[in-house]
Amino acid sequence: MNRIAVGDIAPDFVLKDNRVQEVRLSDYRGKKVLLSWHPLAWTGVCANQMKALEENLAEFEKYNTVPLGMSIDSYPSKNAWAKELGVANVKLLADFWPHGKVAQDYGLFLEEKGFSERANVLIDEEGKVIWVKTYDIPELPDIQEVLTMVRGGK
Repeated sequence: MNRIAVGDIAPDFVLKDNRVQEVRLSDYRGKKVLLSWHPLAWTGVCANQMKALEENLAEFEKYNTVPLGMSIDSYPSKNAWAKELGVANVKLLADFWPHGKVAQDYGLFLEEKGFSERANVLIDEEGKVIWVKTYDIPELPDIQEVLTMVRGGK
């Protein structure tokens, strides 16, 4: 599958979050959605990536944007990790079964590693992709760059 690109309609999905609530992408029509993909819970860079979403939640909300943390981990693992990190408001979604299906649909699944790339995918109010950026696995996404894109910047 090709990597998701600007202009594509984001594939809809239903995943459980860290609180075992079903999250459907299409339920967020009318808001922008940031899918913040991290390879694995319980790792340092991924922890900082998710904490940055939580710490900047008010700014995301100011720009009508819902940040979602995405990985192939199970929801019990994501729940324990969210508690450990103090992530109380941002939903951490479990793309666990079928294993990595949503990451595969977005062209972000690394078959040889069994997890997703580190990536940010920003989706507009109508469900169209407006920004995609992938990162080297050890690279922490720059939250200021992410917020600039959320605000409509280049």
